[in-house]
Amino acid sequence: MTLILALDFGGTKLAAALVNIGSRKWLRYERRLSPVGANASTDLEIMRSLIYSLLEDAKPAAIGVSFGGPVDASTGTVRLSHHVAGWENIPLKALLEDEFGVSVGVDNDANIAALGEHRFGAGQGYDSLFYITVSTGVGGGWILNGQPWRGAGGMAGEIGHIVVDPAGPVCLCGKRGCVERLASGPYMAQNVREILEKEPQRRGELRDGEVLRGLVGGDLTLLTGQLVSEAAAAGDDLAKEVLHKAAWALGVGIGNVANLMNPQRFVLGGGVTKAGEDFWRVVRQVARETALPEVDFEVVPAVLGDDAPLWGGVAIASMTIPNL
Repeated sequence: MTLILALDFGGTKLAAALVNIGSRKWLRYERRLSPVGANASTDLEIMRSLIYSLLEDAKPAAIGVSFGGPVDASTGTVRLSHHVAGWENIPLKALLEDEFGVSVGVDNDANIAALGEHRFGAGQGYDSLFYITVSTGVGGGWILNGQPWRGAGGMAGEIGHIVVDPAGPVCLCGKRGCVERLASGPYMAQNVREILEKEPQRRGELRDGEVLRGLVGGDLTLLTGQLVSEAAAAGDDLAKEVLHKAAWALGVGIGNVANLMNPQRFVLGGGVTKAGEDFWRVVRQVARETALPEVDFEVVPAVLGDDAPLWGGVAIASMTIPNL
């Protein structure tokens, strides 16, 4: 029995799973929330406890790690975390190899999820795909000719910072009208909140913001991207407008990437997969209109859900085992 240990260092959660190579079912799986005010040391300690709890007396053949932040995949060094302090230049691969004595593969969560979907999910049987995650941010990961493609400095796939509206609102990165600024959950919530605060009785339309206000009991600080999606599905005109703009931005980004790189499939994961059929219709339509007519591609939902980083961990770990 050849065991693989998969680890997921997310922004707010830590997860670990053990699987037998060739199986599609976890032998053991544990997940824990990262405590408020966590840093790299506390996250590493929690993950160590998860690992030893899962392994018991077993030893894995390899370990695969998904990390929520920029990673130098060639050395397995974490550059930083956008959510947890203290992760600057941490040699995560070396730390795990020293402690457990097996080969370790480490990459950022978007690249790892792309690998997971390619090997075990919506990308099975395809040589080229672009995985896009739309949740707190918008990121991407490439599979080209059946292999991960990270770019010269490991920064390939940043579709979230393709500018689609140069006159649009300012993104955290400093540019205006990025895909992420229009399509990510927190920014969708912010866009709705700003409109409602500026125009409390916007155009006097009954359904314009009414459902949104009801979902948060009038406290606009509680708005999230998920709630915007729910309100749109319930017929709130303002929520539909903001969600439509998000779908438009994502569609323009996808159409441009299709023209540039011509992958067979775009696989969309994260909270976007729950945004409703109207969102998907707009994304697909705008992507198709943006791309050249001769460029053929599909836009499909990811199928691995929250487990995509762990299954990607299995895939990257398998790649470190000779002759597998």
